[in-house]
Amino acid sequence: MTARRALITGVTGQDGAYLSQFLLSKGYEVHGLLRRSASADVVNSRLTWLGIADQVILHDGNLTDLSGLIRTLTEIRPDEIYNLAAQSFVKSSWQQPLLTGTVTGLGAGNMLEAVRLVCPTARFYQASSSEMYGLIQEPIQSEKTPFYPRSPYAVAKLYAHWMTVNYRESFGLHASSGILFNHESPLRGIEFVTRKITDGVARIKLGLRNELALGNLDAKRDWGHARDYVKAMWLMLQQDKPDDYVVATGRTVSVREFCELAFGYVGLNMDDHVVVDPRYLRPAEVEVLLGNPTKATEALGWTAETNLEQLVTEMVEADLERLKQHTHL
Repeated sequence: MTARRALITGVTGQDGAYLSQFLLSKGYEVHGLLRRSASADVVNSRLTWLGIADQVILHDGNLTDLSGLIRTLTEIRPDEIYNLAAQSFVKSSWQQPLLTGTVTGLGAGNMLEAVRLVCPTARFYQASSSEMYGLIQEPIQSEKTPFYPRSPYAVAKLYAHWMTVNYRESFGLHASSGILFNHESPLRGIEFVTRKITDGVARIKLGLRNELALGNLDAKRDWGHARDYVKAMWLMLQQDKPDDYVVATGRTVSVREFCELAFGYVGLNMDDHVVVDPRYLRPAEVEVLLGNPTKATEALGWTAETNLEQLVTEMVEADLERLKQHTHL
């Protein structure tokens, strides 16, 4: 019996790396779509960190290039496609709204069209986002909560989300969306607030810095571990019928509380080191997000396995270790 083949766009990102590791453990042949950039020397850093860089087959490609996507799908003939690629940094989406719309929104449409034309029986996963809820219409957000996006990123994600629903209903594709709430890990990009905090805490603890500048400390998020969340992606594509699912922990805490946990873990007081910098405030803030994962729990048998305290500990320890190796402390 031949191994199942999966294609992951955004394979070199946090989620792509953990999903690759998970699928490899299930015996999949894992292919990844790679957008070539000037930083080619660090492009595999997350896959390398997980020890799987030589096990993932990489293909040059870009979500904005439909003809390239068609050729790639024709070559690989995947059983499952996970569309994780996006311009995913919310703050940058105000500076690059049209790029964000092209890659994050229309890019998903390109991939759906390529799937329809080349391998319509393949199962498709779209990485939707809790940012689509934005100015929340209900205190706890479920699959039925109305969307109110508050950034160009969230607007683009909403287009991709509804296109996934449309292709499922119009063409019968097995296309599912995971509405993932914030999920972090030691592989999170340094520009994201959680990693910025844990890296900053590690630097302050090691005497490399004394101050950490942040934006809105009162924003609240439902934070889980990316390693747990990629399992939910896979479970969605194992179902007989495609559908959309909220993936969350059901617990929300503020950026301030996340800071307190991280600083507290290394025996420091955040008030001695954290300053608020207006440059990091968003033009339109999403004040609070809190997901209801009941449907994912009941239909998929999925629950978050890593709590916030464990997540913060893992991230701080990883950043301490990285900095010690880099600075030879």
